[in-house]
Amino acid sequence: MHQHAYAPQCAAEESRHRTTGIRNPRLTLLALALGTFAIGTGEFGSNGIIQLFSADLGVSLPVATHAITAYAFGVVIGSPAITLLAARVNRRTLLLGLIVLFLAGNGLSAVAPSIESLVVFRFVAGCVQGAFFGAGAVVAAYVYGPGRGGKAFATVMGGLTVATIVGSPLGTFIGQNAGWRAMYWTVVVIGVAAGLALVAWLPRTDDLRGGSVAGELSALRRGGVWLMVAVAALGISSIFAVYTFIGPFVTDAAGRDAALIPIALAVFGLGMAAGNYLGGRVADRHPHRGLIHGYAGVLVLLVLIGVAGENLVVLFPCLFGVGATMMYAIPTIQVRLTGFAPDAPTLMGALNLAALNLANSLGAIGGAFTIDAGWGPLSTVWAGFVLTAAGLLLYVVTVARRAVPVRA
Repeated sequence: MHQHAYAPQCAAEESRHRTTGIRNPRLTLLALALGTFAIGTGEFGSNGIIQLFSADLGVSLPVATHAITAYAFGVVIGSPAITLLAARVNRRTLLLGLIVLFLAGNGLSAVAPSIESLVVFRFVAGCVQGAFFGAGAVVAAYVYGPGRGGKAFATVMGGLTVATIVGSPLGTFIGQNAGWRAMYWTVVVIGVAAGLALVAWLPRTDDLRGGSVAGELSALRRGGVWLMVAVAALGISSIFAVYTFIGPFVTDAAGRDAALIPIALAVFGLGMAAGNYLGGRVADRHPHRGLIHGYAGVLVLLVLIGVAGENLVVLFPCLFGVGATMMYAIPTIQVRLTGFAPDAPTLMGALNLAALNLANSLGAIGGAFTIDAGWGPLSTVWAGFVLTAAGLLLYVVTVARRAVPVRA
């Protein structure tokens, strides 16, 4: 009986894909995920080689961090700007152009002669991220069909979560053994593979054409959009109040060998992958559950780390949990953003990634403040607790409780 009920649905899906120019939807989604995997490897891998290019370029570690900050500025400023400038461009063409820009930014990073030039090239590479995720989410939503925007965004984010598990450690390992420039060349190779996959497997259709610049700009005048950006920037910051300081958690708080740090990072990454998978499905069925449950769950886990995180039996499961609960919330953020501005889905994807990079800064700054105050390495979680609690409160009061209209 189940097979008879399922067969018409499969036939309908196959028919829709034939008429929309999608020869193999799974390969289309794989190409998008490979692109975000390349982007994530370049982003997170840079953190692992910062000491290497600091020494090679003859600058202090604080000065070297300007290259990391420049990338974040590229995401926050450059990605929305590119999205607006390319508003009328077909999403397939836009994604291919972004991959070319990505290859240029990372290839130039690999040959940068000075820290000043590296800062410029990392900004260029950062400009790609948000725009790629936004356009990629539009294509993924086209593949999946109506009402599955959360699952579509989770698919695109999937490549980024895998990068935290595999790409970043691999890139760091290559940088440590073959030089920091080799890490960026590795990212270029992955990017070339992603570009070839996009050329081969992205559908050629006018259904993916862009819209007007005025339409995209009109989304920026909607208060709900900026509410969700604030909710994301505040709430997701606890990821970075934890992830940024995993090393001190393991070595200073738990008193264990630094060899455990990559394992701790991988555990966190596995949690992110699991949460992203589940969050994409919840976001399409429930308007608020993914965000409220995700944020509330991470608050409990942060308390556990703050109280008993020096014990690895507590720390490691909580690291997995923080990654999972935060990523569980992110697809809901995207669906809500797109609900407030359904005529500007690419820009909403870019703004979501911009908000996540603002969260990166807030979490790292908040954690650094507590450590500088002398409260110990585990105190960073309390900074994350305050920020995420503020984000949850803002969401409940302004969106969930007041039932602000949202359109999926």
